[in-house]
Amino acid sequence: MEIKLTTSEIRTILQGCQYTLRLVGSSRDYRKIQSSEHFSTLNDVVLNDAVSILYELVKAIEQVEQFNQ
Repeated sequence: MEIKLTTSEIRTILQGCQYTLRLVGSSRDYRKIQSSEHFSTLNDVVLNDAVSILYELVKAIEQVEQFNQ
């Protein structure tokens, strides 16, 4: 089953994910978890890395859209 999304829908979803992750990252409970000495990820990534990656993806999509116009 293939999901058909427009470029605008893809961009909106990615931006929504960014917003959601920012909300999570700003919560006191999440900051407490992330600052724990027991918190670790395989690649030493943190939530802000995911937000930055989503930002870069949205910008890349916008560049492609501008190029294709």
